[in-house]
Amino acid sequence: MAKNYTFENRKYIIGAIVIIAILLYCGRLFELQVLSNHYKENADSNAFFKHVLKPARGAIYDRNGKLLVFNQPAYDITVTIREIQNLDTLDFCRTLDITPEFFRRRMEEIKNKRTNPGYSRYTPQSFMSQLRPEEVGVFQEKLFKFPGFKVERATIRKYSYNSAAHALGDIAEISKKELEQDEEGYYTQGEYVGKLGVEHSYEKQLRGEKGVEVLLRDAHGRIQGKYMDGALDKKPIPGKNLTLGLDIELQMLAEQLMQNKRGAIVAIDPRTGEILCFVSAPSYDPALMVGRQRGANQMLLNQDPFTPLFNRAIMSAYPPGSTFKTAQGLTFLQEGIIDVTTSFPCYGGFVHAGLRVGCHPHGSPVPFIPSISTSCNAYYCWGLYRMIDNKKKYGSSHVALDRWKDYMVSQGFGYPLGVDLPGEKRGLIPNSEYYTKAFKTENWGALRIISTAIGQGEVLLTPMQIANLAATIGNRGRFITPHIVKEIENDQLDSLYTTWRHTMVDPKYYEYVVEGMRGAVIGSPFGSTCRRANIPGLEICGKTGTAQNTGKDHSIFMGFAPMNNPDIAICVYVENGGFGATYGVPIGALLIEKYQKGSVAPERQYLIDQISNANLMPNLKPNFLPHELQNR
Repeated sequence: MAKNYTFENRKYIIGAIVIIAILLYCGRLFELQVLSNHYKENADSNAFFKHVLKPARGAIYDRNGKLLVFNQPAYDITVTIREIQNLDTLDFCRTLDITPEFFRRRMEEIKNKRTNPGYSRYTPQSFMSQLRPEEVGVFQEKLFKFPGFKVERATIRKYSYNSAAHALGDIAEISKKELEQDEEGYYTQGEYVGKLGVEHSYEKQLRGEKGVEVLLRDAHGRIQGKYMDGALDKKPIPGKNLTLGLDIELQMLAEQLMQNKRGAIVAIDPRTGEILCFVSAPSYDPALMVGRQRGANQMLLNQDPFTPLFNRAIMSAYPPGSTFKTAQGLTFLQEGIIDVTTSFPCYGGFVHAGLRVGCHPHGSPVPFIPSISTSCNAYYCWGLYRMIDNKKKYGSSHVALDRWKDYMVSQGFGYPLGVDLPGEKRGLIPNSEYYTKAFKTENWGALRIISTAIGQGEVLLTPMQIANLAATIGNRGRFITPHIVKEIENDQLDSLYTTWRHTMVDPKYYEYVVEGMRGAVIGSPFGSTCRRANIPGLEICGKTGTAQNTGKDHSIFMGFAPMNNPDIAICVYVENGGFGATYGVPIGALLIEKYQKGSVAPERQYLIDQISNANLMPNLKPNFLPHELQNR
């Protein structure tokens, strides 16, 4: 009985094992044939060839319809790994002017499914992209010697002007990190994507939609024609064209005036928030970032001690100097710290409790409107002192400073504005916690932070934020977030770029600041700082800034025109330019005249030459000359 019992047990156990094995086998078959597309895709890749049709990238125009960026014919080289036979690698490399090391590395990248998930031995893979006709001519003649490789027509970006590089940006081959972040699965290795500027910010609009041709293969992988007579084919949809707010003529004059200088110029249309001019100096020719030499040119630009790739217009956080007095005055007026008739003494500066902040000579005591015109340091030191140490109104310096910061944030400082360009920085508007940590005590007051009153100390703004301050004053307390793109073909801008934002200051107080800025240009009994901007026929309102620096001071101008309903607001920031009136004011005035009148009057042409030829660059030598880059 024991023997039969053991046999019966084994019979059931073996039967169970067989059943489990069959179930596992069936489950695996179901997974492979129904749930997984892996083998189906492999089979399809053997029988079908899906030829991707790349769309034309959208063109870019300036606000007046002038073509800035467009496509010109270029060539891509693709490789189908399965079709490679008896390849003479050395001859191949010599023909394309590449090294054997580059060839081996590129082939490894193509075959690596981790970095190139779309790889298949049966489908073409990108080997090299954006070759000019002269670079691919000899290769085409010898193509019969290199089975598996093909030349396909493509496009390459072309620039109409040697200008606006930081605004336009560039495109380059997609990186491994960008491929991993491509949740849509739109890109494959070797394709190009926007890297900087508008090309990056509006990549989805510019790139268009890919098309496809479904072709039949035979057993040997040879193309036999279209599948179902092209019924499954899809035409590519070209990318959308962009119209920028930039005025390219204004842009080129601004870049000319900033030759051999470091700094930035930003001009905005206050009525719309459109950016009219966007200069970061020094700059570079955008054409250098195109084609096979892009990598070499980019490396040299990165090594340049003048940092031409750094976008100072939105990435540099500078002390705003006396341009910041306008924001201070508006805050003091709204909070009732002062009124328009309030006067403060200034006998060579602010003097209190043994502390002194110097000021230039002018009449004293000075009321509010002339304090803007003559840029009195003492006035704003007294104003900040009255606010921060006003325990009766605020209870403590901490509460007062945080209230002050709220006003500054509402005027567009302390955080990125949201400009439609990559890399915008926030600047710095300190709060009470910042100073408590900095001083390592809670017992600080206005006198310890008094330099903040005149746009020095810890306060930092970007040139974009200063230009937006000018636009906000011109608009009497409201602004639209600055943006470089004016129109998208058959599409709408983000609502951020069409919505008004309001400050915490009543519009009536802006009228006093406007009057003071106008007085700075046409003259004031107490003195004025922007007389070089007084151009007949133009109602320019201006404010200078001279930001202290470890070397020579920075020259700043902020202004707008006309006085009422302005159509241009501008910030000029020239590093190591000295007084605001030395470079900032004349540059700003020339650009306002150019925009509003279409040209600069003959009697001021000498000023363009004089400023353009001035060299304010430090005594450093670049690692290359411009012609060395262009000839590479």
